Formats: sequence, C-alpha cells, structure tokens
Amino acid sequence: MNKGMTSVHGRGRTVSKLRKSHNARPPRSRQRTGSVCDSDIDVNLRIISYDDTVRKLDHYYGIVKRQLLQNQSITLGLFPLSSQEKEVADIRTTIYCAASIWSLFQAYRRIDDDRGKAYELGQSCVKCMRGILNCWMRQTENVENFKKGQNPKYALHSKFHLKTGKEVVSSDDYGHLQIDVVSLFLLFLVQMITSGLQIIYTMDEVTFVQNLVYYVERAYRTPDFGMWERGSKYNNGTPELHASSIGMAKAALEAINGCNLFGEKGASWSVIFVDIDAHNRNRSIFETLLPRESSSKNVDASLMCTISFPAFATHDQMLYSKTRSQEFEKIECQWPLFYLYMILEGMFKNNEEQVEEYKNKLKPLVKRDKWGDPVIPMYYFVHKDNVEDEQAEPGSQYRQSSPEGTPKNLFLWGQSIWIIASLLMDNLLHINELDLIRRHLPSYNRPRKGGRYSAFQV
Repeated sequence: MNKGMTSVHGRGRTVSKLRKSHNARPPRSRQRTGSVCDSDIDVNLRIISYDDTVRKLDHYYGIVKRQLLQNQSITLGLFPLSSQEKEVADIRTTIYCAASIWSLFQAYRRIDDDRGKAYELGQSCVKCMRGILNCWMRQTENVENFKKGQNPKYALHSKFHLKTGKEVVSSDDYGHLQIDVVSLFLLFLVQMITSGLQIIYTMDEVTFVQNLVYYVERAYRTPDFGMWERGSKYNNGTPELHASSIGMAKAALEAINGCNLFGEKGASWSVIFVDIDAHNRNRSIFETLLPRESSSKNVDASLMCTISFPAFATHDQMLYSKTRSQEFEKIECQWPLFYLYMILEGMFKNNEEQVEEYKNKLKPLVKRDKWGDPVIPMYYFVHKDNVEDEQAEPGSQYRQSSPEGTPKNLFLWGQSIWIIASLLMDNLLHINELDLIRRHLPSYNRPRKGGRYSAFQV
C-alpha cells in the first residue's frame, strides 16, 4: 500500500512538475483584432474620400459645362478657337476640347452613381468626333485627289462653318494642309473607341477612315503648314516638311494599325490597316529631322505635342533629350499652354519636381473669371515699342496678354489642356485612363491588341 501510495505520489509530483514547467513558458503573443469601431472608421474614411472625389468631379463638371460645352455647336458639336467666335470652327481646337471632355468622362467612370454625367460627357465626345467626320466626308473628292499627288489645293479643311459645316475659306486663302490635325483626330479616335464609345456607325465611315490613313501615310514627303498654320517661318505662305506633323502621323499610324472601328462588336472588315513601309519612312524622316522642326525652324514648341502627350512619337531617349534641351531664339512669345504640356509630361514621367516647377511658372499667368474658374491666356507678348529694349536685355520688358484667353473670350485649346492636367494633378484621373493604348510606353511594353488583325508592333 505504501508502495502504491509512493507510486501515486510520484505520479503526482511528475504532474506537478509538468504543470509548473508549462506555467513557466512565456505567454503567447496575441495579435489585436480589429474591433467593430475600427471597421466603422475605415468605412467612414472611404465614404469621406468617395464624397470628396464626387465633389471634385462635380466641380470640374461645372467648369466643363461653363467653359467648353457652352461653346459647342448645337448642330455638329464643333468648337471655335475662342469663345467669342460664333461662325468659324477650328478642327484642332475641337479635337482637344473633345479630348478634355472625354478625360472627365473617364474620371467619372470611377464612381458608382454619376447621375448621368458620364453618359452626357461621353455622348458630347461622340457628337464632336462625328461632327468632324461629317465635315470631312463632304470632301471625299478632295481626299481622292490628294492621294494622287499631295497637292495642298485638295487638302482636307481645318476650318468649317460652326453650325452648317460648310467651307468658310478656300485653300488659296488659308493653309488647310495640316497633316498633324488629321493625325490627331485618328489618335484620339482610337483612344475613345478603346474606352468603349461608339463613334463609327457604318462601313462607309470605316472606308473613309481607312482613306484618312492613306492621307497621312505620305506625311514624310508632304510639305504642310504645320501647327502654326503658316508653313515657313518667313511667313511667305510656303509649306515645308515639319517634324511635328510627321511625328504625329507616325504616332497615329501606330495607334490605328489593327484597330477595329466598331469596337468589341466589330469583325475583320471593320479593322484598319497601315502600310508598314510608309510607317518606317515616316519614322526615319522624323528621327532625322529632330531636334529641328523644319528647314527654316531650328526648334519649335509644337514638337512638345509630338514627343510628349498626346503623341509620344519617340522613345529614343537621346533624341528626346536633345529635342527637349534646345533653347528658343531671341524674343519668343510666352505661351502658358506649353507650361501645361510640361506639367502633363511631368505627370507621365512621374517627375514631381517638373510638375511643381511649371505649376509655379503657370500660376502668375492664370486669370480668373467671375465664378473663380481659371482662365488660360493664349500667349503673352512684348509690345512692339519695347522690342529693342527686350533684345538688349532679355526678360526686362513687361509682357501683356493676348486678346484670346480672357474671361470674356476663352482660348478653348488652353482651357482643354488645363482641365486634363488638373484632373491628373488632383488624382481624379490616372495616366493609364488618359492613355488607354499606352502611347507613353515603349512599344515592347504596350499591351498587344487582341485578335489576329494587328499587322505589326512598332
């Protein structure tokens, strides 16, 4: 019995030691789980952030309504160069206005309930792009004649009547031959179709767009009047080869190659094709001309639209840097518009210093209207009486603003680019939402188009 008791006691001592050693272990660390209050805080923060986003978007919606859509033609959806112009539509300005409205359309797609604003903005873009298409399709005979010999007489017009779409000035009196305008249209046409907008309706329109591709394919050998609509810098009405036009054509050809104009619902017969040889010739001549704009212009601000947003025509870092580093000659007008392009470039390159630098340069140049909305002047210039003093001491003379770009006479191209840049800076729009086809990336980093219709990757 004693032996049994000893055995029991032994077992008791063993159990006691085990319990003691178990109790000696350090307590396990416990991770704090989120409480109901914490989850409520997260939800509230998301709601506040969402409400703030909606409030900002509605703010820009008001600006777009007051500054852009108010000046859109009710019949064709075209835009004038400035808000006081009531008869003549400018196609370049119209394309940029459409791009600005489309960028806000893209931003609104982030939120759940936009109260119909995204649809309204999207349809305004469709109306605008179809208005341009409608005007140009009336000149199909010119396109056929132009393809035979690139005669400026048969160029597609860059200005039309704002309401009727009729011709307002002949090719003899104005330099309509602006290859970059047609290329810009093709570029944004692809971007908007990629976003889901239905812009092209019939096979007649598909055929015409294919002819627009033929129209710009020979840009490398087509002297035109360029972005400034004047040709040679000597202002004698002589067209010349422009790097900005050739580069824009190159970018448009790359963008539209293999694009199905009917979107996801299209078939093989609604796909656009590009001549790879024509593209290669444009690329070769474009890179040969850089950093010059043309034979008479050493460097020009128009190249900013070509090597950066929206075309991104070159990803050769050496060529890009060489073009960007060139300085202007003597006295140049100060264009706030190109400060905005520099801000856009900084956003695409994720260069915060560049964005801040040009925001600070732009700030003193911006005016305000009665609603407090920013107004971008077209340019600032030195008065002719002070030119000699400015030449003697650059930067010493006062620059006055142009008649275009005042609260009563808005410069619509400038307002459009300001809206796009502001949406990006306020994080309401991502660069990938603005550039759906990834033009800002080198070709090997761009997503390949689905289907079997894309002929080449450049």
